[in-house]
Amino acid sequence: MPVGVIHTRHRPARSWLLWWLVTGLLALAALPLNVALGAVKFDVPPLVAFVAGIGQSTALILILVRPRAATELQFLAVAVFAVAIPPDSQSTWPLTVPGMFTLIAHIGLIAAHTTRRAALTTWWASTLLLTLVVLFDPRGRSLTDGLTMMILYPSLSAIVLGVVLMFLRWREIRRELAEARHDVEFEQSQRAVAEERTRIARELHDVVAHSMSVIHMQATSASYRIKTLDPDTKDEFARIAAGARSAMREMRHVLAVLRDESADAELTPVPDLGRLAELVESAGRAGVPVEVHDFDALRATVLPESVALTAYRIIQESLSNVIRHAPGARTTICLGLEGDDLVLSVVNDAAAQPAEPMEAPGRASHGLSGMRERIRLVGGSLETGPRDEGGYRIAARLPIGGHE
Repeated sequence: MPVGVIHTRHRPARSWLLWWLVTGLLALAALPLNVALGAVKFDVPPLVAFVAGIGQSTALILILVRPRAATELQFLAVAVFAVAIPPDSQSTWPLTVPGMFTLIAHIGLIAAHTTRRAALTTWWASTLLLTLVVLFDPRGRSLTDGLTMMILYPSLSAIVLGVVLMFLRWREIRRELAEARHDVEFEQSQRAVAEERTRIARELHDVVAHSMSVIHMQATSASYRIKTLDPDTKDEFARIAAGARSAMREMRHVLAVLRDESADAELTPVPDLGRLAELVESAGRAGVPVEVHDFDALRATVLPESVALTAYRIIQESLSNVIRHAPGARTTICLGLEGDDLVLSVVNDAAAQPAEPMEAPGRASHGLSGMRERIRLVGGSLETGPRDEGGYRIAARLPIGGHE
């Protein structure tokens, strides 16, 4: 008899209906075979064959609700058949052929409906049962009489048990793979959200930082550019400049929280070099004279959107840096094509007037790191550094091919 309690697997309603249908058909098919062949072919008393046959068929259905009780009933019916078969009967004692296939079906259903451990325990118990019946047969039959069935049943039942367990394992692996794919898709969706937040953070920095730099510079230089300002108006411009500085500090803090250095998201094309004139005009209003060279050579070239956006953002950030750190410095923007690369440089002279710092000392700036990140995403290179004659130079090389 199987050791321990057999726990059934949880199955949905439709699966239960299918199991009832399958076990019911098996029970109906096994009942007449066990009764008729047991009584006619193997000389089992008809009443005994009828009762034992009903027991074996009932056990198949009982597996769905009481697996342990079903196994006990099946083993009892097998033992009754084994004892009831006459010694002189030409049979495959201790099992009839229909009884053997019914017992094998029972093992298969136990494996499919319960746990792997319960199935193996039941199989071992059935083999042990046959061994005990043969060794302690009350009718005095020898071990040789049951040798055929002692070899045939364990072999066939082991094959069926192995096939069922392998099929169940295959289904389990498929389910695990489906769950793993679901987890990966969920993680990818979460990562996409995080990358989108990072992209928004970069765009927020590029757009707002430039605009706030212009506002700060205009508010700071208003008293020098407009000679007729009264003290109250000067104070108002000072408050505007202070508000711009405060907004910049808050924006840097938010950007530091949102920035993900491991992000590798695609750049969404928002502005491109077609809006370069707006940048130049905006910088001019902030007191920075800007010249653009060689831009006409690019008008006939269709740039990949990511490259055009990256070039625009580099120029935008460079002009913002000039406004912040070198107000009034003459700046030159050069754009051109060298082979399959777009080359650009932003070079400014030394500051024409003292610069008022927009952020508190010691705070990290994301301007140059943002440039490098954008350059990395399009596979380009960036060179930055101060000039010997004063001022600063930013040069970038962006590959055009392969980034459509």
